[in-house]
Amino acid sequence: MKVDTAEVRRIAALSRIRLTEAEETAMRAHLEVVLRQFSVIGSVDTEAVAPTAHILPAANVLREDEAQAPTAREVLLACAPKADGECFIVPAVIE
Repeated sequence: MKVDTAEVRRIAALSRIRLTEAEETAMRAHLEVVLRQFSVIGSVDTEAVAPTAHILPAANVLREDEAQAPTAREVLLACAPKADGECFIVPAVIE
């Protein structure tokens, strides 16, 4: 597939990069090679291959949720930089 300079400039603009004319020419050649490789991949017969979301079997590795007794307020407030005995004290954000 042929890639023209306008397409290279559009891709560069979308990528937020600046290319010199020499870089545009080189990038055009690289993109043509990549697209040619994709056409080779696209020509492979995959009718007998089942669609998969991942190449390896996936398993849930998370632990089960377990209810735990609530932590005492005093223990939590002891971890705070500032507290008044009942609440956390934080810097004011509204004047």
